[in-house]
Amino acid sequence: MKEELSLLEKNKKYVWQPFTQMKEWVENDQLIIERGEGIKLYDTAGNEYYDGVSSIWLNVHGHQKKELNEAIKEQLDRVAHTTMLGLASVPATELAEKLVEITPSGLNKVFYSDSGSTAVEIALKMAFQYWQQIDGNYGAKNKFITLKNAYHGDTVGSVSVGGVDLFHQIYKPLLFDSLKAPSPYCYRCSFEEEKDKCNFSCIKELEKMIKKQHKKIAALVIEPLVQGAGGMITAPEGYLAKVRELCDKYNVLMIADEVAVGFGRTGKMFACEHEEVSPDIMTVAKGISGGYLPISATLTTDEIYNAFYDDYASQKTFFHGHSFTGNPLAAAVSLANIKLFEEEEIIEEMQDKIELVKDKLEDFKKLSHVGDIRQQGLMIGIELVKEKASKEEYSWEERIGVKVCMVAREKGMIIRPLGNVVVFMPPLCSRKGELVEMLDIIYDSIIDITE
Repeated sequence: MKEELSLLEKNKKYVWQPFTQMKEWVENDQLIIERGEGIKLYDTAGNEYYDGVSSIWLNVHGHQKKELNEAIKEQLDRVAHTTMLGLASVPATELAEKLVEITPSGLNKVFYSDSGSTAVEIALKMAFQYWQQIDGNYGAKNKFITLKNAYHGDTVGSVSVGGVDLFHQIYKPLLFDSLKAPSPYCYRCSFEEEKDKCNFSCIKELEKMIKKQHKKIAALVIEPLVQGAGGMITAPEGYLAKVRELCDKYNVLMIADEVAVGFGRTGKMFACEHEEVSPDIMTVAKGISGGYLPISATLTTDEIYNAFYDDYASQKTFFHGHSFTGNPLAAAVSLANIKLFEEEEIIEEMQDKIELVKDKLEDFKKLSHVGDIRQQGLMIGIELVKEKASKEEYSWEERIGVKVCMVAREKGMIIRPLGNVVVFMPPLCSRKGELVEMLDIIYDSIIDITE
């Protein structure tokens, strides 16, 4: 008789976990999440945990949100999926109209996909093909410029414009070359003149690079305000607007990757709004469906769209798509998500929470191994250092961020680090008391490991 395996044994035998060293996974005990309610998750043993990273930056309104559940059920009673190749659907059409309404001005066309990576991949292909079709000079503007510490996804194109060596270096032989400008990493700024006051040396260096090669650069790709996976690196005020100015000055398209920062995370619906920037192409995913189903969108201008608008014989079609493009279930729940933002005044309600978190984080600055605290809205990164005065980093092997997060798990919260940076990114619906409790868990966990 075949021996019945436990659920955890089945997982370890059959599943390859993402971003995970499987030897470590298999050799240790692991959680299996069974259900969620509000901002808490429950494992198969019945233990509860705060969802301190919004199920990896996705969840907005909490788990089991009635309105989102019902939107999916209602659409499921109609049809689960129909293709957009040669057909249109009701939810995808209505969602496109809504996205155009709420995103920065000028973004009037919507191309659907299924993830942040593919949304960026689409943006890159769109920009590349655009220049070929408007100037007739095949391949003249075929370079992309991005930032060090950038993360734009895990498909080959999005990795090519990424700048996190740990994730990307091994795949270098598969990638196309992109230009890497300095990151606005103020805490570890490499420019001497920045020691006392930010003089935007990173922008000056960026301009040098663009000025030198702008005739070859199709687009600049940027995570507005916050470089997420690079370590929650927050740009100084005015940086994003200056990037937009440079793109205009040198005739380079601006691609704003709002996958992580969009849908309220930074305190406005979209990060670009903080500096009144309208990109030429913008990508959204993660929070678009409230964290319920995989869907993404790449939005662009009429000017770019019109470069593809021609007779069939011209072959100017944008040859991209996938089987689940504009999935009706995902589009329906995304519409319900946006409706909740409006009805529950999510952005307005966030402002006091953001200030509360900011005040609470002041206590963290007193800890001897907290080097820097970076916050934009409800996106928080706490960088741990071995020595505060010198900013000496913990070595990778010390796994300091991992250890803090594992202690936090024991105390009742799920968070994940980015190297030595402890990330806190709670669902936007978190109440003030819950935010205080979660921050207390992080504070105590840091003390347990570092003090």
